[in-house]
Amino acid sequence: MTDQPTLTDGVVTLRPFRDEDVAGAAAGHDEVIAHWFGWEPDAVTPERMREAIADWRSSWADGRTQVAFAIEADGVVAGSVDIRLRDAGVGEVAWALYRGHRGKGIATRAVRTLVDWALTDTRRGGLGYWRVEAKVEPDNDASLRVATRSGLRREGVRRVEPGTGDRPDTTSYVILARLASDPPLSEPEGFRALLNSFLPRKRAISQLLVRDLEGRVLICELTYKRDWDLPGGVVEVGESPRLAAGREIEEELALHIRPGDLLLTDWLPPWSGWDDAVCLVFDGGEHDARLVHTIVEQTREIRRAEFATPQQVRERCADFTARRIETALRNATLGDPLSTTPDDARTTYVEGGGPTTDE
Repeated sequence: MTDQPTLTDGVVTLRPFRDEDVAGAAAGHDEVIAHWFGWEPDAVTPERMREAIADWRSSWADGRTQVAFAIEADGVVAGSVDIRLRDAGVGEVAWALYRGHRGKGIATRAVRTLVDWALTDTRRGGLGYWRVEAKVEPDNDASLRVATRSGLRREGVRRVEPGTGDRPDTTSYVILARLASDPPLSEPEGFRALLNSFLPRKRAISQLLVRDLEGRVLICELTYKRDWDLPGGVVEVGESPRLAAGREIEEELALHIRPGDLLLTDWLPPWSGWDDAVCLVFDGGEHDARLVHTIVEQTREIRRAEFATPQQVRERCADFTARRIETALRNATLGDPLSTTPDDARTTYVEGGGPTTDE
């Protein structure tokens, strides 16, 4: 069995813990570490630290099921980082920086160095893992920054029952990971993929404003809510919002209508368990009222579809939906979309359907 290696990026060094590290490591554990690991503030004593070091040495000798390193920076032990074997070829990385050493980029360097080594082939001295992952609570901003800056891509959120996580009140973890086949961060593709994994994303909904020659609007009675709405739906990943509007009306009503110009962008705030979203309303043009006789409803989502007057829209739709339709209808009936005349200027962006009567 080979000795546990010492790793370095030239600034931070990862090395096996030594007996002389016990006192400093025990003293460096504080309430911040205790909080996120679910320990009592005084849980890490010199005796417990000695036991932990003994366990890490045994784990290295016994199949490397867990490999722990002291993080050394500027000649002192600044924290610890370890990786545990969770499945064949899969390791989970965790880290802690001691009091007085946070906010200096040490953890990022340490985690990146360990992950690089863990994903290195065994013939070149690494662990030969194909995947390294970390689990971080959503409100642990510091650790999320460390994980992403270390090159771990955000993959999603795993929910857990309270009492089954590291802390009694933990309810979810952000899962971040890097694969051996991922392009390195030094390459543009790898850096873009990392950014794409954690930058904010927003749900998009595309709808179509279809009118008849009398100025009525096509609205749908939906199976999954009480209120009526415009035909449309959620934009798929990588799909054009304009094409989504056409796809949805074809799937839901069997109508082949080419979406026209964008009439309105409506931001929908978080509501009743839903995240916020952007609703894009496209112009579906004017059609003969007999269009409704060609409709074939997708019964899983649509009960019926009808052309409705503005008054009927108010009666059947939720207030914010009715205001969205009224604004989009007004935009569709204006002549020049670039007009700056107060009486005929378009309202191209609203929030929550549009302005309320008391605004």
